[in-house]
Amino acid sequence: MSKRNTQQRRHIIINELNLHGEISVDALAKRFETSEVTIRKDLAALEKSGLLLRRYGGAVPLPKEIVESQPQKVSKQKDAIAIEAAKLIKDHYRIVIDSGRTTSAIVNHLLDKKGLVVMTNSLAVASKLNELENEPTLLMTGGTWDPTSESFQGQVAEQVLRSYDFDQLFIGADGIDIDRGTTTFNELIGLSKTMAEVAREVIVMVESEKIGRRIPNVELPWQQVHTLITDSGLPADIKKELTLKGVSVICAEIN
Repeated sequence: MSKRNTQQRRHIIINELNLHGEISVDALAKRFETSEVTIRKDLAALEKSGLLLRRYGGAVPLPKEIVESQPQKVSKQKDAIAIEAAKLIKDHYRIVIDSGRTTSAIVNHLLDKKGLVVMTNSLAVASKLNELENEPTLLMTGGTWDPTSESFQGQVAEQVLRSYDFDQLFIGADGIDIDRGTTTFNELIGLSKTMAEVAREVIVMVESEKIGRRIPNVELPWQQVHTLITDSGLPADIKKELTLKGVSVICAEIN
């Protein structure tokens, strides 16, 4: 059987499980002509989504008494922004992906990229990266866990980042102050500034509804931002203002 893309393969795995009641890693690897490591990643991802239970050597269906929990879906706005962000990434780039639901959506569109090196402070992003079949090199900042942002922060994380240099940083924001820059509710902004310092290009990913939202804590001033990717809901006059500040603005079309 010819190799299929990840989503197709996982869909077939679920169908096989529902049909036979049990599946083995060995049999699936032979059927899809892929490695057992790839199949285990498929089963891990499907288990995380509440679609099966892994067992030694394979997987079994969820017991009927377990209520399946639906994974949180990426909004159309976030996905459209992520698609545009992924277009900016070239093969063999070294990138940083900050924590956040908008930034994490970019991982879904990295499957065709070769030789990526990705640093993140987010366990959620790291987990998604680890499931990719193209297996980018994954780096973690480490540091002190911050439950508010669900990410690692602090001096240790900053020191790790300064040990590298990166082509691009992909970072979100709680709000966009047209005059000052990106803003956040979180007072821990040291790591964000360090991320921006070690990257040649800083790319902010944010939904248009957050633009104009004034929040006290300025995270990155416009002087540090190269590109802002938002959705097509951005008013033309605001886009012009941001462009005059030297920021390249990309408005993703929502399908």
